[in-house]
Amino acid sequence: MPHDYHVLITSEKETDVRKLIIIGSGPAGYTAAIYAARGGLAPLVIASSVEAGGELMNTTEVENFPGFPEGIQGPELMTRMQEQAERFGAEIVYDDVVSVDFAGTSKKVVLGSGKEHESEALVYATGSAPRKLGIEGESRLSGRGVSYCATCDGFFFRERTIAVVGGGDSALEEATFLTKFASKVYLIHRRGELRGSKIMQQRALANEKIEVVWNSAVADVLGDDAVTGVVLEDTVDGSRRELALDGVFVAIGNDPRTHLVHGVLDLTPAGTVWVDGRSSRTSVPGVFAAGDVIDPTYRQAVTAAGSGTVAALDVEHYLVALDEAAETIDRVEGLPAV
Repeated sequence: MPHDYHVLITSEKETDVRKLIIIGSGPAGYTAAIYAARGGLAPLVIASSVEAGGELMNTTEVENFPGFPEGIQGPELMTRMQEQAERFGAEIVYDDVVSVDFAGTSKKVVLGSGKEHESEALVYATGSAPRKLGIEGESRLSGRGVSYCATCDGFFFRERTIAVVGGGDSALEEATFLTKFASKVYLIHRRGELRGSKIMQQRALANEKIEVVWNSAVADVLGDDAVTGVVLEDTVDGSRRELALDGVFVAIGNDPRTHLVHGVLDLTPAGTVWVDGRSSRTSVPGVFAAGDVIDPTYRQAVTAAGSGTVAALDVEHYLVALDEAAETIDRVEGLPAV
């Protein structure tokens, strides 16, 4: 399939001009690319130089994505999505967007390499990143007992002893959910009282499988090839002790990746990109958003993929309307003067 783009040459540099640019290569970005490419838009997907594929690249077994009854490894799922998008004519670039300019009719992005791209429409699907504890063992054992998603990985901890780190609604919800699988769930919180809503606190504290570890911070995660425990530091007296565990779920919040569009796109009170109702339309015409960057609640691969579908369809409708408006202007300008 021929690419529907051309190169604009200026006195300083070349600018690649497309129908559609997609920033992000998670389930939302790649699904948008699949739909847009099948629609003949030949999208350019800017996939990041170091985080291509999104958060699923750090996930081992994915068992809740439809169509894979035996489960599938996270990296393999993302590779398949990429291949499917490329099959229909999407182009993938492994680079990072360093700045955007949505002020004009065309949407402009500048990459770390210095290359500039323009498009008539743009899908912003940069996802969100779980907040990290920032300790060595956490990063080393991520995907090997350290998880950031209870609904993704809880099944793998049947009859195991695990811990959830956090004290807000997310942590309480994850701890309660994980009692469906684990034999014991410790809720590790650095303060002497929880921050979650009263109803969530009551539900968690009433669960006999949940034990709260008060005034404690995780100083390290233990284990060579898999989690075997954590080192806890008392936030009152500074003393340390070890707690044997089979898994650690970090639930201290998520941050949508909106740094590129601060002051450019409207955001919600939750910090996500604002979209109009169930659509993907942002506050700037021609710019659409999809996936976890607009979703503070569900943050699942399948909901992100559905959101990417919405964005691609919205883009198609937008571009058709642009073409129709241009044709109307041409007809009017071609009429004889009265």
